Amino acid sequence: MLIGILQTGASPDALKADLGDYPDFFERLLADRGLEFRRYCVMDMEFPSSVTECDGWLITGSRFGAYEDHPFIAPLEQFIRDAYAGHVPVVGICFGHQIIAQAMGGKVEKYQGGWSVGPTEYDFQGEKVVLNAWHQDQVVQKPEMAEVVASTGFCGNAALLYDDRMFTVQPHPEFRREFMEGLIKFRGPGLVPQEILEAATDRLDTPLGTTTMAGRIARFFHDHQTRAEKLRA
Repeated sequence: MLIGILQTGASPDALKADLGDYPDFFERLLADRGLEFRRYCVMDMEFPSSVTECDGWLITGSRFGAYEDHPFIAPLEQFIRDAYAGHVPVVGICFGHQIIAQAMGGKVEKYQGGWSVGPTEYDFQGEKVVLNAWHQDQVVQKPEMAEVVASTGFCGNAALLYDDRMFTVQPHPEFRREFMEGLIKFRGPGLVPQEILEAATDRLDTPLGTTTMAGRIARFFHDHQTRAEKLRA
Protein backbone atom coordinates (compact mmCIF):
# COMPACT_ATOMS: atom_id res chain seq x y z
CA MET A 1 0.00 0.00 0.00
CA LEU A 2 1.53 3.31 -1.10
CA ILE A 3 1.21 6.18 1.39
CA GLY A 4 1.98 9.74 0.33
CA ILE A 5 3.59 11.77 3.09
CA LEU A 6 2.50 15.40 2.80
CA GLN A 7 5.26 17.33 4.55
CA THR A 8 4.06 20.59 6.09
CA GLY A 9 6.99 21.31 8.41
CA ALA A 10 10.64 20.49 8.99
CA SER A 11 12.91 19.29 11.74
CA PRO A 12 15.09 22.05 13.25
CA ASP A 13 18.42 22.42 11.43
CA ALA A 14 20.27 21.65 14.67
CA LEU A 15 18.62 18.20 14.80
CA LYS A 16 18.06 17.26 11.17
CA ALA A 17 21.53 15.97 10.34
CA ASP A 18 21.61 13.47 13.22
CA LEU A 19 17.94 12.64 13.76
CA GLY A 20 16.35 13.18 10.34
CA ASP A 21 13.38 15.11 9.01
CA TYR A 22 9.65 14.62 9.54
CA PRO A 23 9.08 12.14 6.67
CA ASP A 24 11.98 10.05 8.01
CA PHE A 25 10.24 9.80 11.37
CA PHE A 26 7.04 8.44 9.86
CA GLU A 27 8.79 5.97 7.59
CA ARG A 28 10.63 4.68 10.66
CA LEU A 29 7.47 4.62 12.80
CA LEU A 30 5.54 2.60 10.21
CA ALA A 31 8.37 0.40 8.96
CA ASP A 32 7.67 -3.30 8.36
CA ARG A 33 3.90 -2.80 8.38
CA GLY A 34 3.15 -3.43 4.71
CA LEU A 35 3.38 0.22 3.68
CA GLU A 36 5.52 2.02 1.13
CA PHE A 37 6.03 5.76 1.02
CA ARG A 38 6.32 8.70 -1.37
CA ARG A 39 7.14 12.20 -0.20
CA TYR A 40 5.60 15.53 -1.19
CA CYS A 41 6.87 18.81 0.31
CA VAL A 42 3.54 20.61 0.22
CA MET A 43 4.84 23.49 2.34
CA ASP A 44 6.93 24.30 -0.77
CA MET A 45 3.85 23.80 -2.98
CA GLU A 46 4.84 20.31 -4.15
CA PHE A 47 1.40 18.69 -4.37
CA PRO A 48 0.28 15.35 -5.82
CA SER A 49 -1.48 15.52 -9.18
CA SER A 50 -4.59 13.93 -7.66
CA VAL A 51 -5.85 12.31 -4.47
CA THR A 52 -5.58 8.90 -6.16
CA GLU A 53 -1.86 9.21 -6.91
CA CYS A 54 -1.25 7.20 -3.72
CA ASP A 55 -3.43 4.69 -1.86
CA GLY A 56 -3.54 6.89 1.24
CA TRP A 57 -2.09 10.06 2.71
CA LEU A 58 -0.35 11.18 5.88
CA ILE A 59 -0.07 14.87 6.82
CA THR A 60 2.82 15.77 9.13
CA GLY A 61 3.25 18.27 11.90
CA SER A 62 4.41 21.83 11.32
CA ARG A 63 5.51 25.04 13.00
CA PHE A 64 2.80 26.83 11.02
CA GLY A 65 -0.70 27.49 12.31
CA ALA A 66 -3.56 26.03 10.30
CA TYR A 67 -5.27 29.42 10.53
CA GLU A 68 -2.25 31.35 9.19
CA ASP A 69 -2.02 32.76 5.69
CA HIS A 70 0.50 30.57 3.84
CA PRO A 71 0.28 29.67 0.13
CA PHE A 72 -0.04 25.94 0.77
CA ILE A 73 -2.93 26.13 3.28
CA ALA A 74 -5.89 26.59 0.94
CA PRO A 75 -4.82 23.97 -1.64
CA LEU A 76 -4.07 21.50 1.16
CA GLU A 77 -7.55 22.05 2.61
CA GLN A 78 -9.07 21.40 -0.81
CA PHE A 79 -6.95 18.28 -1.21
CA ILE A 80 -8.27 17.04 2.14
CA ARG A 81 -11.87 17.62 1.11
CA ASP A 82 -11.25 15.93 -2.24
CA ALA A 83 -9.68 12.92 -0.52
CA TYR A 84 -12.64 12.63 1.83
CA ALA A 85 -15.09 12.85 -1.06
CA GLY A 86 -13.09 10.27 -2.98
CA HIS A 87 -12.90 7.86 -0.02
CA VAL A 88 -9.09 7.96 -0.03
CA PRO A 89 -7.82 7.43 3.55
CA VAL A 90 -5.93 10.24 5.29
CA VAL A 91 -4.05 10.31 8.60
CA GLY A 92 -3.13 13.64 10.20
CA ILE A 93 -0.64 14.25 13.00
CA CYS A 94 -0.56 17.48 15.08
CA PHE A 95 -0.77 20.17 12.37
CA GLY A 96 -2.20 17.46 10.13
CA HIS A 97 -4.87 16.79 12.75
CA GLN A 98 -5.64 20.51 12.92
CA ILE A 99 -5.69 21.31 9.19
CA ILE A 100 -8.01 18.37 8.51
CA ALA A 101 -10.42 19.58 11.20
CA GLN A 102 -10.31 23.10 9.82
CA ALA A 103 -10.81 21.92 6.22
CA MET A 104 -13.85 19.90 7.28
CA GLY A 105 -15.58 22.70 9.18
CA GLY A 106 -13.99 22.64 12.62
CA LYS A 107 -12.12 25.42 14.41
CA VAL A 108 -8.43 25.61 15.32
CA GLU A 109 -6.91 28.31 17.47
CA LYS A 110 -3.99 29.14 19.73
CA TYR A 111 -5.28 27.60 22.93
CA GLN A 112 -5.66 30.03 25.81
CA GLY A 113 -4.72 27.24 28.23
CA GLY A 114 -1.18 27.27 26.88
CA TRP A 115 1.20 24.51 25.83
CA SER A 116 1.29 20.73 26.09
CA VAL A 117 4.86 19.43 25.89
CA GLY A 118 6.48 16.04 26.43
CA PRO A 119 5.12 12.62 27.39
CA THR A 120 1.37 12.92 27.97
CA GLU A 121 -1.26 10.28 28.72
CA TYR A 122 -4.19 10.12 26.30
CA ASP A 123 -7.43 8.24 26.83
CA PHE A 124 -8.28 6.34 23.64
CA GLN A 125 -11.77 5.27 24.62
CA GLY A 126 -10.55 3.53 27.76
CA GLU A 127 -7.06 2.60 26.57
CA LYS A 128 -4.35 4.77 28.12
CA VAL A 129 -1.56 5.65 25.67
CA VAL A 130 1.41 7.91 26.45
CA LEU A 131 2.68 9.96 23.51
CA ASN A 132 4.90 13.00 23.09
CA ALA A 133 3.08 16.31 22.73
CA TRP A 134 4.36 19.58 21.33
CA HIS A 135 1.58 22.09 20.69
CA GLN A 136 -0.25 25.19 21.76
CA ASP A 137 -2.70 25.25 18.85
CA GLN A 138 -5.50 22.74 19.08
CA VAL A 139 -8.89 21.82 17.66
CA VAL A 140 -11.32 23.70 19.87
CA GLN A 141 -14.39 22.78 17.83
CA LYS A 142 -14.52 19.49 15.96
CA PRO A 143 -16.24 19.08 12.58
CA GLU A 144 -19.78 17.78 12.87
CA MET A 145 -19.00 14.45 11.18
CA ALA A 146 -15.95 13.71 13.33
CA GLU A 147 -16.02 11.37 16.33
CA VAL A 148 -13.74 12.04 19.31
CA VAL A 149 -11.68 8.89 19.93
CA ALA A 150 -9.08 10.28 22.35
CA SER A 151 -8.88 13.14 24.82
CA THR A 152 -7.15 14.59 27.85
CA GLY A 153 -8.31 17.13 30.38
CA PHE A 154 -6.18 19.68 28.52
CA CYS A 155 -7.06 18.66 24.97
CA GLY A 156 -10.62 17.47 24.52
CA ASN A 157 -10.31 16.71 20.80
CA ALA A 158 -7.01 14.85 20.93
CA ALA A 159 -7.91 12.30 18.25
CA LEU A 160 -10.72 12.31 15.72
CA LEU A 161 -12.18 9.68 13.41
CA TYR A 162 -14.08 10.69 10.27
CA ASP A 163 -15.98 7.42 9.61
CA ASP A 164 -13.49 5.14 7.80
CA ARG A 165 -11.86 7.92 5.78
CA MET A 166 -9.70 10.03 8.08
CA PHE A 167 -7.97 9.39 11.41
CA THR A 168 -6.15 12.25 13.12
CA VAL A 169 -4.23 12.68 16.37
CA GLN A 170 -2.88 15.76 18.12
CA PRO A 171 0.24 14.23 19.75
CA HIS A 172 3.33 12.95 17.95
CA PRO A 173 3.74 9.15 17.90
CA GLU A 174 6.68 9.69 15.52
CA PHE A 175 8.71 11.77 18.04
CA ARG A 176 11.26 9.72 19.94
CA ARG A 177 12.84 10.74 23.22
CA GLU A 178 15.98 12.20 21.65
CA PHE A 179 14.01 14.40 19.26
CA MET A 180 11.75 15.68 22.02
CA GLU A 181 14.84 16.48 24.09
CA GLY A 182 16.22 18.38 21.11
CA LEU A 183 13.03 20.36 20.62
CA ILE A 184 13.07 21.36 24.27
CA LYS A 185 16.69 22.51 23.91
CA PHE A 186 16.66 24.21 20.51
CA ARG A 187 13.07 25.29 19.81
CA GLY A 188 11.56 25.67 23.24
CA PRO A 189 13.44 28.55 24.89
CA GLY A 190 11.65 31.83 24.32
CA LEU A 191 8.66 30.02 22.82
CA VAL A 192 7.42 27.74 25.61
CA PRO A 193 7.34 28.80 29.27
CA GLN A 194 10.43 27.53 31.09
CA GLU A 195 8.48 25.71 33.77
CA ILE A 196 6.68 23.66 31.10
CA LEU A 197 9.99 22.78 29.44
CA GLU A 198 11.45 21.72 32.78
CA ALA A 199 8.44 19.58 33.64
CA ALA A 200 8.60 17.92 30.22
CA THR A 201 12.31 17.25 30.66
CA ASP A 202 11.60 15.49 33.94
CA ARG A 203 9.17 13.15 32.11
CA LEU A 204 11.36 12.32 29.11
CA ASP A 205 12.08 8.77 30.27
CA THR A 206 8.39 7.88 30.52
CA PRO A 207 7.69 4.79 28.36
CA LEU A 208 5.82 5.75 25.20
CA GLY A 209 3.01 3.98 23.39
CA THR A 210 4.76 4.39 20.04
CA THR A 211 4.20 0.79 18.93
CA THR A 212 0.54 0.94 19.88
CA MET A 213 -0.05 4.04 17.79
CA ALA A 214 1.97 2.74 14.85
CA GLY A 215 -0.30 -0.29 14.88
CA ARG A 216 -3.44 1.87 14.97
CA ILE A 217 -2.30 3.95 12.02
CA ALA A 218 -1.24 0.97 9.93
CA ARG A 219 -4.50 -0.86 10.67
CA PHE A 220 -6.49 2.21 9.68
CA PHE A 221 -4.84 2.22 6.26
CA HIS A 222 -5.00 -1.55 5.72
CA ASP A 223 -8.58 -1.88 6.95
CA HIS A 224 -9.67 0.84 4.54
CA GLN A 225 -7.92 -0.91 1.67
CA THR A 226 -9.52 -4.24 2.58
CA ARG A 227 -13.01 -2.70 2.63
CA ALA A 228 -12.38 -1.00 -0.71
CA GLU A 229 -11.23 -4.26 -2.29
CA LYS A 230 -14.34 -6.06 -1.05
CA LEU A 231 -16.55 -3.38 -2.58
CA ARG A 232 -14.78 -3.75 -5.91
CA ALA A 233 -15.01 -7.57 -5.87
